[in-house]
This record gives sequence, structure tokens and C-alpha cells, in this order.
Amino acid sequence: MSCRYYKNQSKLIHRPLSTGCSYERIGRGKPQVDVLGAGSGGGEIDVHILSGIQAEFPNTALTVDIVEPSTQLSDNFRALVMKTPNLQKIPFSWHIVTCEGYEKQIKDNGASKRFDFIHMIQMLYYVADCPGTIRFFHSLLKDNGKLLIVHEAAASGWDTLWKTYRAELCTKTISDYLSAGDIKVHLDQLGLKYEEHHLPNTLDITACFTKGDETGELLLDFMTEQDHFYQSLNPDLQAGILDLLRNKCSTEKDGRILFDCSLSCLLVHS
Repeated sequence: MSCRYYKNQSKLIHRPLSTGCSYERIGRGKPQVDVLGAGSGGGEIDVHILSGIQAEFPNTALTVDIVEPSTQLSDNFRALVMKTPNLQKIPFSWHIVTCEGYEKQIKDNGASKRFDFIHMIQMLYYVADCPGTIRFFHSLLKDNGKLLIVHEAAASGWDTLWKTYRAELCTKTISDYLSAGDIKVHLDQLGLKYEEHHLPNTLDITACFTKGDETGELLLDFMTEQDHFYQSLNPDLQAGILDLLRNKCSTEKDGRILFDCSLSCLLVHS
């Protein structure tokens, strides 16, 4: 379920990068483009981004550093690279650490590689210090470099769901939820210049409202980050979430219930 979702998201993110001249701005006139992915997970989105940069600059050398604490996800990413012919000759450096761990390594070493393009995609709710993390990675940009931050749009279905039920849902890997709207507040307070691209999108969650539907239950597990939605949450909480999903987070079209999973791309300048 999550794999299909992130493949769809990767196509959305590719759109403003390719049509907004961002790829062209990242690599214009450079003999080599150095890219850093922070919290890249299994690499589904990274592969689209790297392929886009390659397509824009076929004769430009490309290096990639990946910061991802999960060994399993990093192995999945490596396997995905091996299945993608155009990426197989690119040198990758794998840092199997958290963003905080990577920052400590850089500071302990006293020197750091700088990058033309850094991306942080739907990962800032996993860090303890959001503004500090943004400040650190922004400091790794070269002159004219770009930092791409992608998160769920303010007032999207995700924002409504997770902020309404923050106490009940933020109990596992996500200790606190924030949307692109919250991140913009941090960017403004840090005095960073950025541009925003809104990416409207919906997810058909009709199956969620038929109890016993396997696809619907997998969707509910994914959307609430539960192992088993109906076993993990009490009946009143289940009913409240389902009501919110249907009436506050979604629209109905042709009998289908479409969850608002819009994104915001924040392109931060060096």
C-alpha cells in the first residue's frame, strides 16, 4: 500500500522540479552536481529526482549521498538502484545514521562536503529539532544550491487527521505531526528565502468504509500508522476517525470518497 502511494507522490514531486526550471537551476553550468537525500527511505522518490537531473544534464557528473538510519530501507534503496540502469554508474555514499547522527559526524570531523541539491521529503516529523535540522542541512548548500522540503499541505486531509488525533496517533515513529504550513513558520523565523509549489492530489479511500474490506483496512493501517486499525484502537476512536476522514478530510465524486493528500514543495535558496 505505502509503496504504491509513494510512487504516486514521486510523480507529483517531479512535476514542479521539471516544469519550474528547478532541475535547470540546480545544474546550470556545473561540471558536477552533488546531491544529498536526507531521510530517503527506500528511495522510491529519490530515483525519480535523480533520473530527472540526469535527463536535464546527461553529460554532467552526478554524486549522491544518502542519509537514512534504517538498514532495511537502505538495502531496498540499493536494490532499486541496481534495477535502474541509468543510475548504476553513479557513485553513492550511504550514511546509515539519523539526521542528528550525520550532523554530529560532520561536526566531529570538522569538514563537510557541500551540495548543489539537498532534499528532505516527508521526514521532518521524525526529527527532534525541526528548525535546527533545517538550519544544519541548509548550511551544507553550495552557493546557488537548493534545499527541497516536501510535506503534506496545510489544511490537507493528512493535516486535519493527524492534528485532530495528535495525542492518539503520535505514539510511534512520529512523535509530533507537522505540515508544510508549520515548516514555513520555521523557514520564516530562520530568515530563509523560499518558493512554494502546491501539488493537489487525492487518494480513493472508499474501501475504508466497508469493514472487512482488505484494501480498506490496509489503507486505514497506513493512514493512522497502526499495525491493525480495528485491533489497535477502541471503537469510539475508530468511529471518530472514520467520520473525520469522510466528512472533513475528503470529497465525494461519482460515489467515490477522495481523501485530500495534497503536498507542498518548499524550494529553499542558499
